[in-house]
Amino acid sequence: MPAIAALAPLTARAVGRWLAVPLVVFEILLGLLLGPAVLGWVREDDFIALFADFGLAMLFYLAGREIDFQAIRGTPIIRAGVGWAVSIALGLALGVLIEPGAGAVFVGVALASTALGALLPILRDSGMLGTRFGVSILAVGAVGEFGPLLAISLFLSGRTPLHAALVLLAFAVVAGVLMFFAARGDGVRLHRAIEASLHTSGQFVVRLVMFVLLGLVALSIFLGVDMLLGAFAAGVLGKLLLQGASEREAEITEAKIEAVGFGLLVPVFFINTGITFDLASLASDVRTLVLLPIFTILLLVTRGVPAALFAPRGSSPRERVATGFFAATGLPIIVAVTALGVDAGDLDSGMAAALVGAGLLSVLLYPLVALSVGTGNPRRPRQESNLRPRD
Repeated sequence: MPAIAALAPLTARAVGRWLAVPLVVFEILLGLLLGPAVLGWVREDDFIALFADFGLAMLFYLAGREIDFQAIRGTPIIRAGVGWAVSIALGLALGVLIEPGAGAVFVGVALASTALGALLPILRDSGMLGTRFGVSILAVGAVGEFGPLLAISLFLSGRTPLHAALVLLAFAVVAGVLMFFAARGDGVRLHRAIEASLHTSGQFVVRLVMFVLLGLVALSIFLGVDMLLGAFAAGVLGKLLLQGASEREAEITEAKIEAVGFGLLVPVFFINTGITFDLASLASDVRTLVLLPIFTILLLVTRGVPAALFAPRGSSPRERVATGFFAATGLPIIVAVTALGVDAGDLDSGMAAALVGAGLLSVLLYPLVALSVGTGNPRRPRQESNLRPRD
């Protein structure tokens, strides 16, 4: 696993001389190639599975932390919300046609998702994250990730909608109170403690981030809310706690958190996704195999087209097309939703494999198309250069 994680960025850099292939593509493909589906050199065990779950939680933490609510409030988030409402309606309608019965909801939610966590490193490496276009993608991704999380908690938790809504409300109240005090609190002492340990073995800021992440994930699990919602809320809370830092502290803190996230934890999730992909179930049934390209296209139709139609006013045709392809990129939510469906007995393993396979293909293909269309340049920026503009 560490060897795959180290090899992936080197491979991405080598290929990047000719083509802008996102790093997560190589992490997934190497996991698939070396996993049981092909060579069988690497297999999942309980430790790797736990590590991958933690990596997924960290991915959603980073997504929540990256959301700039000041930048996306108003028109961007409203238009993104309307686009997602159209997406979920289309997804549920298609779900009923493809998988009549209880499985329709799982298919519909999966088709209406956007992998904001997977898009973040792609947007960051391409230098788009701080641009106007990048802000609009953040709004689309935030709604496309947060909306399905709410749907999972409300309709796919096994509770009645009323019970699920009350539990979700309880979680929202606790998280909201924590965020209120984090936003209103005096952070002088906190930042002094952070600065004092930036270059010592104390590393207080890293420990604080892990505490916030694990605390809200534990709370979500205790209440029966999807853990990814807890991780996403933890990212927002962590950002509020660390606001007001000096420029030097902010740069060093960000570098440390990204090193832990993108350097250690997040790659394990993507590699493990490739390792655990059920290629046998996908290839053993003709119907399932046919559904793979169909679901890949339906992700673009269901999620991409509405997002492109409701892109910010003034968006160029190239930006609208790129928005559609970025919005149709899905994987983490699809993995979570299909796992719930299979565990509940409402979704067969072949259907789940086709959906996850479509999510894999969307991550492999759609960001590449979006980058080529959005920038007009299929080449990948150097990974070691930090192109993200700072406030």
